[in-house]
Amino acid sequence: MKEVMMVIRRHQVPATKKALEDAGFPALTIQSVEGRGKQGGIGGWAGEVDPELNALMKSNSADEPKFDWIPKRLLTIIVQDDQVEEVADVIIKANQTGHMGDGKIFVCPLQEVVRVRTGEVGNDAVV
Repeated sequence: MKEVMMVIRRHQVPATKKALEDAGFPALTIQSVEGRGKQGGIGGWAGEVDPELNALMKSNSADEPKFDWIPKRLLTIIVQDDQVEEVADVIIKANQTGHMGDGKIFVCPLQEVVRVRTGEVGNDAVV
């Protein structure tokens, strides 16, 4: 099994959720996160910048860098090893604009999954 994590724009969550559901992947976890990519939070998506957080993080010194933190969503889904490519394709199709900030996909191996209610483990705990 694999854990597929994606960091995407906030307004892309409904389209991504629908695309995953339509592809047969209805279960996922969503978290609100803030961060920046290698561009330092600068780019054509200035509307996503969180002015309140950035006001706290901006330096008054010319020697210290200034950071723009961009609110994003972190979605996590658990899939079988042979489903990773399909899920990644669905995520890319729902989020790719060709602009900075389209997001990232991370794939991590899972050692074990346990359903707390029943004690089921492995694939039985996921389906």
